[in-house]
Amino acid sequence: MPARPNPSMLSDDPQMIPTILLKAMLALVLVSLAVVTFAVVTGREHVGVPKPAAIVAERTIILQGGGAQAVTVLDENGEVMMDLEHGGFITVIQNANERARRVKGVDKLKPLRIVEYANGRLTAHDDYTGWSAELGAFGGDNRAAFERLMSQ
Repeated sequence: MPARPNPSMLSDDPQMIPTILLKAMLALVLVSLAVVTFAVVTGREHVGVPKPAAIVAERTIILQGGGAQAVTVLDENGEVMMDLEHGGFITVIQNANERARRVKGVDKLKPLRIVEYANGRLTAHDDYTGWSAELGAFGGDNRAAFERLMSQ
């Protein structure tokens, strides 16, 4: 025998959101607001923010997109370092950086800095838009793609 629907969940209005769900969403918003307010008022230290460290190595590159998957990596003088038909993660970073530059109205062929820190972090920094990406956060293989660029 099929289960009978809860009468409080029935309505003739097909757009109605159940009251209990609305109350649950309101409770989630209020709890989130309370947690953030507590953190700000008590001066709680930020978590998940990388610790400052000295720069160990830095490389300036230019990422030039060549379609959905292709990317050409140029050095700061415009010389081709790599011409990748399937650039993988390097293409992902190029696309993300190009998007940030399009939003800010910055030339997409301006240089991008790859920075390695003493604490092991490897990041991509766009000094023109403020955009950056923690390259190690996307896995070892993806980080290795940029480590190869650093070693060239």
